[in-house]
Amino acid sequence: MEADITSQAVGLASNTDFSIINLFIRADIIIKTVIIILIVSSIYSWAIIFEKIKMFRRINKSTEEFENKFWKSKSAESFYNSLPNNVNDPMADVFRHSMDIMLKSKRSSNLNEKMSRMLEINTDQQMEKIEKRYTFLATVGSTAPFIGLFGTVWGIMNSFRGLAETNQATLSTVAPGISEALIATAIGLFAAIPALIAYNRYTTSVETLLSSFENFMDEFSIVLHRDLYKK
Repeated sequence: MEADITSQAVGLASNTDFSIINLFIRADIIIKTVIIILIVSSIYSWAIIFEKIKMFRRINKSTEEFENKFWKSKSAESFYNSLPNNVNDPMADVFRHSMDIMLKSKRSSNLNEKMSRMLEINTDQQMEKIEKRYTFLATVGSTAPFIGLFGTVWGIMNSFRGLAETNQATLSTVAPGISEALIATAIGLFAAIPALIAYNRYTTSVETLLSSFENFMDEFSIVLHRDLYKK
């Protein structure tokens, strides 16, 4: 009996191509659809990952430069007047938009309240831009393994259905279908793991950036209040 199983396995290995491409070609339409969805999701996830890497590097560098220049300036208004229009930094955008409101509402009785509200609104707008397509990574990280598992379960069901229709159960009958099924789970994990790692990493980066924004907002409000009372 053991010799028969061994000979079947050897025959299967020599006669069946278990390459990923061949397994995909032999798979039914459901498993193919699952694999295509997972591959597309993985490619898009990697595109987002590389985009966010570049974005956070640029923001961290530009924000540090902006803060250094801001604290070296004589006043918020003088720094605003010297700030170039083409500065591509979220903190600079918050500062510019807030200063626009302040300069237009200098004589307003509730200027401090307006400025605080505008700082919060502008910060929220900048964070929405930074977090754009960010939740897609969480979606892929949480759903891709289950989508792959669905493909695996479907493939195994088909394998056992085919096994029931044959008179003799051999490895060559079951193995190809199970291999096709397991490839869906493997691709699901391949899509999910990097997306989940990137999502957790960027969650920390977003929280750090938001903390920097909040600290700048508090200090900027103090500077504005001081400059207004000087005048």
